Amino acid sequence: MSMNTYKTAEIAHSIGIHPNTVRLYEELCLIPKPAREANGYRVFTDLHMEQFKLARTALKVEVLQNGLRKQATDIIKVSASGDFDRAIFLTDRYLQQIKREQRNAEEAIAITEKLLSDDNQEVDNAILTRKEAADYLQISMDSLRNWEMNGLLTVKRKQNGYRIYTAEDVHRLKIIRSLRCANYSLAAILRMLSTLENNPEADIRKAIDKPEENDDIISVCDELLTSLRCAEENAQIMLMQLEKMKKQFITNSPL
Repeated sequence: MSMNTYKTAEIAHSIGIHPNTVRLYEELCLIPKPAREANGYRVFTDLHMEQFKLARTALKVEVLQNGLRKQATDIIKVSASGDFDRAIFLTDRYLQQIKREQRNAEEAIAITEKLLSDDNQEVDNAILTRKEAADYLQISMDSLRNWEMNGLLTVKRKQNGYRIYTAEDVHRLKIIRSLRCANYSLAAILRMLSTLENNPEADIRKAIDKPEENDDIISVCDELLTSLRCAEENAQIMLMQLEKMKKQFITNSPL
């Protein structure tokens, strides 16, 4: 089967990336090593073209938690090595993990809704120290400090300067803990808590997943539900791309 050949610039133009990115993908082993002409120019084939498309699909969404990004990169490398069956197996596994992350994210919202609708279940007069609060919630003191520094909780102090945590604080911390466990970002949680303070009837899902227009650029990746949904769609596309590559480049290879 004769294959079309392409120059670096043609690949870059067709895929919509910079020529330097084409070279970077080669350095990172995300594509098979292209042959070279006598003058040193790279020669790419249809296989490279399809592999670039796969890599673009896999890396489209910044989903970083629990090694998902690394799994996506591994799939690309395995496909670049020509082992499409293994790449398909890894993509299936990747898809299952994305679905698990989605379930966790949804569950955290359900827990948050329940916590918000419940009256405080804590002993109302209980006043805890930072260590007691951390122990009670089974979180580290560092996490607690981090959440406070990021404005998720404003803690009162006693006259001696020690922080004290009330039942209301513990209730709020349970919500934060639940959402952090599901990998919602601090910025997204803060956005949701602020929205609820202004409007207790607000839609939690919308508040935690949709940055305001004027949010800092850093918050753009704070849409966990949306990014997981996109990652799931992309994983389905990757499966189709890999099936197509397997058919095209293995079945038709000369015996």
